Amino acid sequence: MKRATLLLLILLMGACGERPQLEQRQAGASVAQRARLAAAPAALEAVTVTKAVDLPPIGPSDVTNMVIRNGTAAIEVDSLERAVADVRALATRVGGFVAGTDLETGRQAVPTATLELKIPAARFDEALSGLRPIGKLERVEVTAEDVGEEFVDVSARMENARRLEQRLVTLLASRTGKLSDVLAVERELARVREDIERYEGRLRYLRAHAATSTLSVEVHQPYPVVGTAGTSVVGSAFTQAWRNFVAVMALLIQSLGVIVPLALLATAAWIGVRRWRRVHPATA
Repeated sequence: MKRATLLLLILLMGACGERPQLEQRQAGASVAQRARLAAAPAALEAVTVTKAVDLPPIGPSDVTNMVIRNGTAAIEVDSLERAVADVRALATRVGGFVAGTDLETGRQAVPTATLELKIPAARFDEALSGLRPIGKLERVEVTAEDVGEEFVDVSARMENARRLEQRLVTLLASRTGKLSDVLAVERELARVREDIERYEGRLRYLRAHAATSTLSVEVHQPYPVVGTAGTSVVGSAFTQAWRNFVAVMALLIQSLGVIVPLALLATAAWIGVRRWRRVHPATA
């Protein structure tokens, strides 16, 4: 009986000693959680403010001018170097620039250069008109893509995402429940923030490509009237004659597979008719 009473007293003393430690840990966790809740909304609100002013407001002219125009042109010129300089000067005159140049020269190639111009969309027609004085304009192709509907749709999605972000920030600031619930709200807020950044990037892309058109200009010197550059016309004629001779000989050899069997059959039939006449002279 004394031993049981002593064991009960030991258990009660241990429980009393562990309870202050448990309350101290819970208090520390509550303090850390409250500090985290107090710091998170301020940081998130600061990010929202800086991101919201990146793009200018959308006006009716933005939607009307959301057309991406691109073009290609081919010009025949007398001098490749002078034509390349003229195309560069044209790009500068209309407020654009040359984004890339591809030059092709050599003994067996017609000198050709391809220049990619970035031109303000408002002066795209002026750039096309400026190509005619450079040389003989052979080909012009222009494509236009209206992205106004996509622009409005993406803008609406971004505004909805921003409103949802504000609600999540307010909810996170007033959240006093479990830590798992707070983390779930933070994850949803991060996902919404990622969607907003993606929408903003798409709007920047549409605005940039609608404001600047791409014009690819190919300039080349005249092609040879006969033959190709760097080759002999007489040599090409002899080469073609030899190819024709080889083709005829190959055709004759292939025809032997038909002529020889027919000749053998005709010879056998002729020999058979002669023998039959010898055996039956009266009938013949």
